[in-house]
Amino acid sequence: MKIYQGYNLYIASELEMPELIEAEGKPDVTIRFGSVDDKTIKQSNNSDCVTGEMPDIGKFCLKQGYEIIVEPLPEVDEGILRTVLLGPILCILLRQRGLLVLHASAVNIKGKAIAFIGSSGWGKSTLATAFHTGGYDVLCDDVMPVQISTRQPLVFPAYPQFKVWKDAATSLGHNIENLSPIFKDAPKLSYRFSHGFQQTPLPLHQIYVLDKGDEHEIIPINAQEAFVNLVRHSRTIDLPLHQDFVMKHLKLSTELIKQVNFRRFIRKPALEDLPELVQMIVNDVVKVTVNK
Repeated sequence: MKIYQGYNLYIASELEMPELIEAEGKPDVTIRFGSVDDKTIKQSNNSDCVTGEMPDIGKFCLKQGYEIIVEPLPEVDEGILRTVLLGPILCILLRQRGLLVLHASAVNIKGKAIAFIGSSGWGKSTLATAFHTGGYDVLCDDVMPVQISTRQPLVFPAYPQFKVWKDAATSLGHNIENLSPIFKDAPKLSYRFSHGFQQTPLPLHQIYVLDKGDEHEIIPINAQEAFVNLVRHSRTIDLPLHQDFVMKHLKLSTELIKQVNFRRFIRKPALEDLPELVQMIVNDVVKVTVNK
């Protein structure tokens, strides 16, 4: 069993996780293979113990934010299994540990976490990759855990990998022949990097809600619109979880809105404009910071 670091946790796993950084430390979370019977699935769905089954992949049991039991189906592709564990399964575990988990990417701009939220295919990963290509450190791609506190929310770093479309990677100057699919026959490529990963938590300063339009534009949004988008782009809110689990999630979302700036980032679909979009956001962050 190897020890890895991800999401500000030491993770001991029986399944090898090459996406994560190997580390030494006392495990906060253990991922192990085991049996998850149907009786357990029926009886245990509450905030402390969440179980379920994913078609064609296997069964999972998450206990109190510190243990994940995996019963994979025979011959399941390990790439798919890792993608599920590092995505929806770990999202639930992070929520069990009291974190707000958003469908977002985040980068480091002047020592602050700047996040992009949006639906799948709306450019979160592409934008984060463009920042990384431009010399900015990245905290996370796709899964963004936020610790809500009375002082300032913190974004926890995930692991040094993007999941990017082939045309986006090519547009940013990467040789796609050197990149592999995130799992067999996956439409996205795995772009792993050793430099430019922000390994320590950063205060969350601003969230951009991604949208599509005919021109590039950044506009403010009100608290009600911000709340709707937070709920829409949360990683655990649409799962069949215990009511207490959902209510705590909504409470954390309400607290986040009080502490963070929200902006709508409208842009036309033009990959050649990515450097311009990066600079637009950097300029906007500076402007909002000066005007606060």
